[in-house]
Amino acid sequence: MPIRTLRHHLFTLDWAAMVQPRRALVALAFGLVCLIWGTTWAAIQIGLRGIPPFSGVAIRFAIAATVLLAVAWATGVRLGRTRRERMLWLGNGILSFIIAYGVVYWSEQWIPSGLAAVLFATYPLFVAIVGHFGLPNEAVSPRELVGIAVGFGGVGVIFSEDVTLGGPEVYLAALVMLISPLAAAFGTVAVKRWGSGIHPFSLAGGPMAVASGVMGMLAVWLERTRTFVWNFESIGSILYLAICGSAVAFFLYYWLLSILPAKRLALTAYIIPLVAVLVGMLRGESFHSQVLVGGALVVTGVALAVGRRRS
Repeated sequence: MPIRTLRHHLFTLDWAAMVQPRRALVALAFGLVCLIWGTTWAAIQIGLRGIPPFSGVAIRFAIAATVLLAVAWATGVRLGRTRRERMLWLGNGILSFIIAYGVVYWSEQWIPSGLAAVLFATYPLFVAIVGHFGLPNEAVSPRELVGIAVGFGGVGVIFSEDVTLGGPEVYLAALVMLISPLAAAFGTVAVKRWGSGIHPFSLAGGPMAVASGVMGMLAVWLERTRTFVWNFESIGSILYLAICGSAVAFFLYYWLLSILPAKRLALTAYIIPLVAVLVGMLRGESFHSQVLVGGALVVTGVALAVGRRRS
């Protein structure tokens, strides 16, 4: 395929060539999203050793938005042309980035990354419930409900040891953490319902720009007396989270959202904790038998929930 033609398909709003993408391409994008976001839980905790939470969110999305908007400008993608698009920047920025990530970063100051991942795994359930009322043709079937329940049960088994760790601060942070997947679910359903025809550069870059500005102001207000440690770990964490965990992963995620049902794509939240377990093992965390049992339940739940419906 000529370079000019490939560039046209990837970076313009002419999605005709991508309406029916190859299954291998969809699977690759899905796998990359799971792999990248499965490693971000540990990366966030590493970054929090040197950078306060709201500042970390602001810097992360400032870099990611700059990358996405610069690439959009360089490739000729026009952004913010309609009021609907600009409203999605604001709404999705508040729900999926300011609230969801602000809560994640704040909570991971006290709770283990594994517990944070399992709590966020309630995201598919929230997406299914919100999508049932907010999205045409995405009513939840009994089989899907069973699959989501089994998958969440598997994630709970994997991280069951983490629940027993910590004191009152952990339980409070864990309770607050549940706000994150709920807010993200509303953001996902909003993008699925009103984001048709809007380029992923806009769906990701616009809200990130909004989030970086708001979180930056909160950081100046609440964290101006906090100590910042700029070392290899904190800088590397920020760059990885901004470029891979935000710019790349969200571009792929919103592209997949234009193709797949929202609740099916939300099932990435069941695979991501499995990646988080492997990352934890590589970082020296102990391996326990719950991983095998929980992993089997996760696979079973995903198979039930993602299985094809009869026409």
